[in-house]
Amino acid sequence: MSKQRVAVLKVLLKQLTATAAAQQYGMSRRQLHRLLARARADGIDAIEPRSRRPHSSSAATPDSVRARIIELRRQLSGNGDDAGPVTIAWHLEQEGHRPPSTSTIRRILHAAGLVTPEPRKRPKSSFVRFEAAQPNETWQSDFTHWRLADGTDVEILNWLDDHSRFLIACTAHTPVDGDAVVREFLTATEQHGIPASTLTDNGSVYTSRFTGGRNAFEYLLPLLGVKQKNGAPGHPTTQGKVERFHQTQKRWLAARPLPRTVAELQRLLDTFREHYNEHRPHRANDRRTPGETYRTTPKALPAGGREGHYRIRYDKVDKDGKISLRRAGKMHHVGVGIKHRGKRVFALIDETTVTIIAIGPGDILAEADIDTTTNYWRNKLNPAGRWPK
Repeated sequence: MSKQRVAVLKVLLKQLTATAAAQQYGMSRRQLHRLLARARADGIDAIEPRSRRPHSSSAATPDSVRARIIELRRQLSGNGDDAGPVTIAWHLEQEGHRPPSTSTIRRILHAAGLVTPEPRKRPKSSFVRFEAAQPNETWQSDFTHWRLADGTDVEILNWLDDHSRFLIACTAHTPVDGDAVVREFLTATEQHGIPASTLTDNGSVYTSRFTGGRNAFEYLLPLLGVKQKNGAPGHPTTQGKVERFHQTQKRWLAARPLPRTVAELQRLLDTFREHYNEHRPHRANDRRTPGETYRTTPKALPAGGREGHYRIRYDKVDKDGKISLRRAGKMHHVGVGIKHRGKRVFALIDETTVTIIAIGPGDILAEADIDTTTNYWRNKLNPAGRWPK
């Protein structure tokens, strides 16, 4: 029983005067008379301390915003998108609401039972963070697995810009091989420019440094002036951005019916790439989309490579000793030589010439002048104008 209650009872029972009770129980006479008035009006229980909480609060989150937070959480989760407080705040802002703090959003989600407790994670301060300063400074790449409706395993090859998290490309393959890596990389460079460097693991499609020699990708990068970087074996966190990206990609795919064919999966990936780049805020970009960040920052350029404007084509010499190129909407054939048939080559194409370089030794196998009036372009390294035997 509190001393205030005892003092009031002593006075009400006329065992003590108000002055004596105040002195005995360490209270002011004014305080005791206020409690006596409250007890006479509302009963002895009314003297207990009252809450000082205001009847209303102008800073309280409106019920409509609370309801929208819960709705967004369920909607984003069901769509396979990130549904954390930061993302929810971004969507509220886009809809014209004044979003509460992320802590308030988190409390609302907890109160609604929409947060699943997780094991304790390493604190963010324990990680050494690295981020490229410009778009195209570093492209990270890796591939992951997904299954079709019939259980067929398909591999998804991803290229991710380190600075902006812009998804450069994502393509489905059965499986990803060295040829696919080179082809998709060259296609990406034609659309987005040549990066200054690449960062990958030590998979055989990216490097042969542990098995001896070099693969096609390793021959291609120096031609473009691109620096190749590989993470240390057994340390996937070096490529942490693309590794984490796989979770986002798979969560989005898992929210949709399994595709029946590789072509259907590729259409899904194309839709995902557009959504991820242009309609999904990224916390690492201060809640801007990867596409906005990628386009609004000056891009890095490779340090070296062949001078002049040119493009590179990855090809294989056919059984007749030729490779085919499309120029101005018309197909042309470059003579390389029968003895080189079956060889993997790079074709360096500028405004006036085509140079064919063998993968491996790096020898120049053919040079030809571009002439759009003829279908066949002769190898100038064969002085007689005949195909070498």
